[in-house]
Parts: sequence; C-alpha cells; structure tokens
Amino acid sequence: MILLIFVFPMQKNEKKQMQNVQFQSVGELLDFLDPERLEMVETLRELVFETVPGVEERLSFNVPFFRRYGALCFIWPGSVSWGSTVWEGVEFGFNNGYLLNDEAHYLDRGKRKQVFTKRFFSMQEVKMNLERLRAFLMEAAEVNELLHMEKMQRRKNRQ
Repeated sequence: MILLIFVFPMQKNEKKQMQNVQFQSVGELLDFLDPERLEMVETLRELVFETVPGVEERLSFNVPFFRRYGALCFIWPGSVSWGSTVWEGVEFGFNNGYLLNDEAHYLDRGKRKQVFTKRFFSMQEVKMNLERLRAFLMEAAEVNELLHMEKMQRRKNRQ
C-alpha cells in the first residue's frame, strides 16, 4: 500500500496565526475584555503604575507588557489566546521571575526557566494579593535596575 501525502505550502503573504485577536492599542484590548477580566486587568495595571515610577507600557503579543530598565512584567488575560490556548482569569507575569525571592513558591514556574506567573480567577483574589504583588514588583524593579547597571558597567569596561 502506498500512502500519498500532499503538502500545500502557505501563500507568500500568509502567516500562521498564533493569536485569536490583533489589537493596535491597549485601549482596544480593554474594549475587548469582558467586565470581570477588564476590572482585574485595570486593577493590576494601576498597581504597576503606582509601584514602579517611570514604567513604560507597550502592547506585545496583544497584551500589556511593562518595561523599566528592560522587560519587567506583563498582564495576560486568558481570553487573549496563545496559539489555541485560552484560559479563565488573568495571568500576571514577571519576565525575570527566576531572580525573585520566592521561597514559598507563590509564583508558578510551569516548565519555564525565567518567566514566573500568578493566575487570578476573580477580582476578590486580585484584591487579596495586591500587597504581595506590590512587593514582588518592587523587587523586580530593583533586579532590573541592577541588571541594567551591570550591563552598562560591562560596556564601559570594554571601551
């Protein structure tokens, strides 16, 4: 028996879509969210802006990413897919989570080596964890600043 397999190449301008949406701004993302996720995302965004002076927000992978001396954290609503994966709630992630002091394993490591997250399923859960997240945010901002200073020192030493 001979099995024939036909492979049809993608068209020149056709891209494999990794996400179910495409936003041009954070405002568009916020308009897309259901009321419960919207409240969670807005509360977490406020926390980031209040806790980390000078933080910059950018839309990346269709969700808000925050930068201060490099990638700091992100807020990923589960309704914004990654590939075919969607989930309930909202995920708050730390880009350099592996460098944070988390002996109690509050943050989820999954199979990742660097990025650690915490997923919230209700606004009540977010509110109950704001101070803990604030402490992690402050530490993450300090870590990023130290990494930035080390990088600048290495550049200076090479000259």
